Amino acid sequence: MQALMAGFALGFSLILAIGAQNAFVLRQGLRREHVLPVVLVCAISDAVLVTAGILGFGALARAVPGLETVMRYGGAAFLIWYGARNFIAAWSGREVLEAGAAAGGLRRALLTCLALTWLNPHVYLDTVVLLGSVSAQYDDTLAFGAGAVTASFTFFFALGFGARGLAPLFRRPASWRVLDAGVGLTMWVIAAKLLLG
Repeated sequence: MQALMAGFALGFSLILAIGAQNAFVLRQGLRREHVLPVVLVCAISDAVLVTAGILGFGALARAVPGLETVMRYGGAAFLIWYGARNFIAAWSGREVLEAGAAAGGLRRALLTCLALTWLNPHVYLDTVVLLGSVSAQYDDTLAFGAGAVTASFTFFFALGFGARGLAPLFRRPASWRVLDAGVGLTMWVIAAKLLLG
């Protein structure tokens, strides 16, 4: 039980900070657009990465020279592009939340979600390397991993479906402009950290 709770606490704290993936889930939740598939993709991706870390994939990431660099620059390029899209949306200010309105298809939402998840080098550092390393301190690494995976499912479902409570605020275009600008800024800050780090 101690390993399970430690895995849950560390896993939850690592994904709590707003980042590219979380901002996208929040946006989908606000729009009530493909929320279940998006949160499932995020949570299942985390589960795969946590499992890989616990099973020793972190050692591979450290052993392959250049892998971190490729992940860092590829992730930064994607974040710069995605941030620019959000700045353009904020500038145009045309978006408003309408019940039942769908702005993008399921395929596009899932591809964006997968890119924000799997092209982000921080996700590998957090889930694969850090959680994998910390799990080695516990006799029951599987319980630790189960706790971290449970934290991912709990967080993404709460974020995606909890965003509905903010829907009245986002019936005004100005709220979307602020959100889009904030998301764009977040993407560019993360990209800058990747490039400068």
